[in-house]
This record gives sequence, C-alpha cells and structure tokens, in this order.
Amino acid sequence: MSSARQLFWGKVIASLQSPLELLPVLERAFPKQNTLPLMLAQLDELKKCLDSFRPLHPRQLKKLLEAWDIEYTYESNRIEGNSLTLRETQLVVAKRMTLQGKSIDEHLEARNHQEAIYYIRDLADRQLVLTEYIINAIHSIVLGGIDLHNAGKYRSVDVVISGAKHTPPQPYLVKKRMEDVFLWYDQNKDRLHPILLAARVHEKIVTVHPWIDGNGRTCRLIMNLILLQHGYPIARISGDDQARALYYQALDAAQTEHSSHLFEQLIAAYVRESLFEFLCMVSGSIDEREQDKGQYFFERML
Repeated sequence: MSSARQLFWGKVIASLQSPLELLPVLERAFPKQNTLPLMLAQLDELKKCLDSFRPLHPRQLKKLLEAWDIEYTYESNRIEGNSLTLRETQLVVAKRMTLQGKSIDEHLEARNHQEAIYYIRDLADRQLVLTEYIINAIHSIVLGGIDLHNAGKYRSVDVVISGAKHTPPQPYLVKKRMEDVFLWYDQNKDRLHPILLAARVHEKIVTVHPWIDGNGRTCRLIMNLILLQHGYPIARISGDDQARALYYQALDAAQTEHSSHLFEQLIAAYVRESLFEFLCMVSGSIDEREQDKGQYFFERML
C-alpha cells in the first residue's frame, strides 16, 4: 500500500461508517468557487483525482453505475412531473414491476430513460461524434411506446412552454435551427471546455425545442453523453422544487437574456457533486492488488 493511501486510510477512511461520509472532507479539500474559471479549474483537478483510480474494477463499476443510473432516471423524470419515487423507479426499472396507482406512461418513462442511459454510455465508449441522427435516436428511446408517431421526429406544430418567457421557433424553422446548432457544435467541440460544451449544447437544443415532447429529458441525456465522452460522470440535476426552479430560471436567462453564464455555473456545480460522489465510492474500495490506484487523489487529499 502506498504511503499516501495508507496515511489517508488510517486518518480518515477507516473511521467512516459510509463512503458518503467522506463528502465533508472533500468539501474542505475542494471548497466551492464563485467564478466559472475557478470552478472549471477545480473540476479539472477533481477529474484528475478520479482518473487516478481508472480503470475501475468491472464489478465495482457495474454496481456503482446501477445505483447511479437509477437515481439519474428518477431525478430527470421528476423534473418533468413523473410521480414515481426513487424506490418505485428502482422497482419499475430493475425488477420490471408494475405498480398500482401509477400510469403506464410513468412506467414507460422510467424504463425508456434507463434504456437511453445504456445507449449514451455505449455511444460514449465508442467515441461517436454527436449527430442529428444520434439525438433523434435518443429521443426515439425516450418516447418509445408513449408517442410512436412523434418519437425521433422533429415537431410539425407550434409549441408554447408554460411559465417560460421564451417562445420556441415555428416548426418550419426547426430543421434549420438544429443545423445551426450542429454547425456551432462542430466549430466548438475541440475548443471549449467539455463542461461548457455540454451545457451550451443542452441550452441550444432545448431553446429550439425540436420535439413535441421529451425535450428536457433528451437534452439532459445529450448533455451527459458529451460529459461521458470526456471522462466525466453523469451529472444528475435535482428534481426537487427549489432545484427545478433554479434550473428553469438559468435556462430562461440563457434563452431570453442571451447569457449562458448562470446555466454553465449550474451545470458545473452538478458535475462537481457527481465527481465528489464518485470519489467517495471508489476511494474506500480499492482491492489490495490495485495498490497504486488513486495515488494522485490520496496525495492531493493529504
């Protein structure tokens, strides 16, 4: 066992009852930053810490992602009004149960979203370039069995977003606006920080509102596909009332005030939370045969 790991293990990890009890220690080591450049610099450092544990053991990774993806499905659907609890989402997705008092659409939303996560993880592993075909394939999975006529197809009718100041473009403009989004993406995918790229692609596509339904879930999946492609964990945007309001406010500012700064900071904060949780889970469960893993993290924490 390396001296840094041995010291940190003895001083901190050995006294924890749960891996997530490491969160306050991480908060002290990586305090919140108030400006976007400092936030991005901190995320680079946290990703370097996570990278020092890679590759994760397949069994460890499988168990970690199973729990992580259920929570992501739960939160993303909750933003859109799905009433399944976290436990109910787990039963519907993992156990394939049908629950009384819950609609067929709510069951399908949970199962479809989980399938879409599998799809974006596969795309990220293969490092495929984001295309219109891919985003429409993601949308097709999200609406599978719910709205077969519109799944994977751009809308052909006007839409109004309840409570939002922004009015999406008329349907005859959607195709051209989406072409503009992908032109922007091609010009910036190798230039922008991955967090900014992911946030802005989300914001730009949801501003077009290209599908009749499922825009929010699909855009968050697209954002997380970009994060996965660059080695970041999926960012789970909370679906509780206060967090949802902040999410919509930040999007509204980007759409009506042409300022993406607030939304980018919001996404950066969620990525930070995800990196923290991943580091909690992997730092205390290294096999003795993998003694050199996490060396950078343990040295940085000490």
